[in-house]
Amino acid sequence: MRWAALGVDFEMFGKDHQPNQGLYDRICRIAGGEPPEHFVFELFLDEHGQKISKSKGNGITIEEWLTYGPEESIALFMFQKPRTAKKLHFDQIPKAVDDYIALLAQYRETNDPTARIENPVWHIHNGNPPDEVYPVSFALLLTLVSASNANDRNLLWGFIRAYAPEAHPDSNPGLDRLVGYALRYYEDFVKPTKQYRAPTDKERAALGRTRRCSGGIRQGARFRKGAVRDLRDRQAPCLRSAARLVQGDLRSRAWPDTRPRFGSFAALYGCKETAAMIRAALVS
Repeated sequence: MRWAALGVDFEMFGKDHQPNQGLYDRICRIAGGEPPEHFVFELFLDEHGQKISKSKGNGITIEEWLTYGPEESIALFMFQKPRTAKKLHFDQIPKAVDDYIALLAQYRETNDPTARIENPVWHIHNGNPPDEVYPVSFALLLTLVSASNANDRNLLWGFIRAYAPEAHPDSNPGLDRLVGYALRYYEDFVKPTKQYRAPTDKERAALGRTRRCSGGIRQGARFRKGAVRDLRDRQAPCLRSAARLVQGDLRSRAWPDTRPRFGSFAALYGCKETAAMIRAALVS
């Protein structure tokens, strides 16, 4: 009846409503309307692979998502693979945010009109994606908040400006929003479940060597893909063995697979500060 009364010509619905599609089409024709084009999408699943249900309360709302991530991230989440079942839970938010940042950078780096139109951000922004550059990822911001126990956006911007002097809240409004999201995500999801563990003997030895190496690098040194350039040039193998063992202050949590590498974190947090943090963790 609604389709006929309002002249609806396109209708999306979940596959659980698909058995009723034929009945709805017949009702629409009886009411004098023409059934709309249909788009059937797959179901959403929780972190355990179970169907999301309002009665079970195992899903998240749009409002909850937008508390911890920008609207572009949920738009990308919905845009990609609409006919594939998707896991929809809070740990998906950081990944969706960084996927959006990566696609925005790809759009900006190409002048090929076809490649631009095929990029999801072209559709998310109705053909006019923003020109903003993100010098740090959302995953890196989350790690920085966790490692520094920061609860103030000005403190986080101090770290960001030391790493990327050209960045500023006024010229990087998208990044400024991510700072706020990172603080909220940390307070609600990371801090309450944060667990501590002592390093193994192998980790302790690797971290000790890394601390001595990173402590000698000048503040603000640049890093490449998880390897400290200055350390690499000095052929310091300790970083490779410790890079995947260090997550800020040796505090462990089931972060998404998009977690930043050690070199990127140390460049943002500060070389001497990273060395001091490792030292404190080793003596605790």
